Amino acid sequence: QAQLVESGGGLVQPGGSLRLSCAASGFSVNYYSVAWFRQAPGKEREGVSCISGSDSSTRYADTVKGRFTISRDNDRDTVNLQMNSLKPEDTAVYYCAATGTTCRFITHGYDYWGQGTQVTVSS
Repeated sequence: QAQLVESGGGLVQPGGSLRLSCAASGFSVNYYSVAWFRQAPGKEREGVSCISGSDSSTRYADTVKGRFTISRDNDRDTVNLQMNSLKPEDTAVYYCAATGTTCRFITHGYDYWGQGTQVTVSS
């Protein structure tokens, strides 16, 4: 069964770092566009970052630009999200999603979704 699995979430103090990973099973994400979304309690799911399946170009939400970095590890068939200088407002469940088309920060049109990993930024 094709699926995505996120890992790397946890509790971190403000200013700290976490690295999330999105691993595929049953298919390869190497040629998919993969996005990270997040959803805080009471809020809509929002796009955070995306890496293109065609040329690995990247896109970031303004709220994370300069602090988060998305990358591929083709050998491990994963997409990673390095999160630095974390803020309390980054607290959310983070999801990865894969699509065979272009990057987008809307939830429609993604073929696969992970189950989510909790990120909590608090002192």
